[in-house]
Order: sequence, then C-alpha cells, then structure tokens
Amino acid sequence: MPVDRIAVTGWILVAFIFANVGKTVKDQIAMMRDWSIFAAMLFAYEYSRGLSDQLGRPISYLAVRNIDRALFFGTDPNVWMQHHLNVSKILSWYEYPLAVTYMSHFIFPPGVAVLLWWINRDMWVRYVRRLGILFFLACATFAAFPVAPPWLTAKQGYMAPIQRITARAWSHMGIKSVSKVFDRGTAITNPYAAMPSLHAGCALLVVLFFFPYMPKWLRAISLALPASMAICLVYFGEHYVADILAGWLYVGIAFWIASKWENRNSGVAKAKRLR
Repeated sequence: MPVDRIAVTGWILVAFIFANVGKTVKDQIAMMRDWSIFAAMLFAYEYSRGLSDQLGRPISYLAVRNIDRALFFGTDPNVWMQHHLNVSKILSWYEYPLAVTYMSHFIFPPGVAVLLWWINRDMWVRYVRRLGILFFLACATFAAFPVAPPWLTAKQGYMAPIQRITARAWSHMGIKSVSKVFDRGTAITNPYAAMPSLHAGCALLVVLFFFPYMPKWLRAISLALPASMAICLVYFGEHYVADILAGWLYVGIAFWIASKWENRNSGVAKAKRLR
C-alpha cells in the first residue's frame, strides 16, 4: 500500500501495458497519453517541495496553528483530540478503522480513475479534470506557502506534544509491511504540504463526483468518507482543521472551474453543429 504517488502511477502504467497486450499501437498510444496526464499531477506533488526551496519560501509553523486556535477559542484541536481519545500504548478500537481510512487515500482516488478509464472514458476525463485542477491549485499553494503539519510543529516546540500515530495500528493488526512502507514513503514526500489537505480534498472530490448518480439516501452515507477522513487527519496529527477546510474549498473551486470549462466547450460544440 504505497504512499509514494510516483510508485502508484508506475504500478498503474505497468498494469495497463499488460492489459493492452494484443491491442493496436493506436490504442497503446492513447493509453500512454491519457495516463501521462495523471502521472504529471503526481510528479507535480512530489516536486512541490523542491520548487518551494528554490523560491526561498520560509516554512510556516504558526500561521495555520493560530487559525485553528482562533476557530476553537484558543484550543489546539489535535492536542485536544489526542488527550481526550486516549492516545497510549493500548490502541482504542476506533484507531483501526481510522488507520484504514487514512491509507485509503493512496488507493481510492487512483483506483476510481482506473475504473472510470475502463468503463467510461468521458467520465474519466471529467474526473481527472477536476482532480488535476485540485492538484494544480494545491501544489501551487505548497510551493508558495509551505506549512508544517501539527506533528512537526509540536516536534519543534510550538505546540503541546503530539504523537504521530498514523501507521501504528497496522503493526498491531499484524501487517507491519504497511507501517514500514508508510515510514519509507514519508521520508521522501514533501513534509510541508499540509495546506490544503489533499487527503481531505480527494475524499470529498470522489464523493461529490458521484453525487449526481446516487440516490439521496446514499449521498448522506457517502459523506461518511470525507467526515471520517477529517477526523483521522486531526486525531493523527497530520493536518489542522484549517487545512481540511481549505482542501474542501479547493474542491469546490476545482468543480466550478471544470464545470465552466465543460459548459463553454459544450456550447461551442453545439454552435458548430448548428452551422
């Protein structure tokens, strides 16, 4: 279960190459063209740290922390949750599903892209367009405004102590390989890509994308994914509440931009047909 997005992309490309064996060269080229767009988004994320360094942007430890304190009347939500939800050597039952929720971020969004590419390319284009806009906006923010996550802010002494417990439930479930992969992945990813939260944003984006195709009762249930993702991000010390709200806001902007683009293009295409 990799946290290295480049590795995820590589696995997807290899899978499609084998799946396309026997198809025409044109089909192979189309497949590579489609997924090169997806790969470009992930590479942009991975190298946003380097761009931030080149721009000479200072790391922010206090700005977003102070926003959370303003929202919660002087309280740090991460510290409060870990204190009240009993972070100790003995894991609580809810830590296991929250750990699965957190790691689903590295499988679910690309998995949806793979599924849509197979069954409906038009939907795939609409999905990747929204995901691409979200990644572009997020990466631009990471480069211009690098923010330390709560666990790192606490490590530097700007908050009360926070334990980074994101992957420990996997070891307790006897799946130590996941926690080891998580540790390796966090060593090479951008630690200052906290604002906005792509975990929160992607969880909401996937749900909202399928909203028009869901019955009303299922829509309410589907919102459990972004809600539980938000809870685990704060509880694990990975993101501030403000990061999560920003991630959701960016999703709204991505949908608005994509819809404007699609409506304009459909109008142009309709006008051409009427000539």
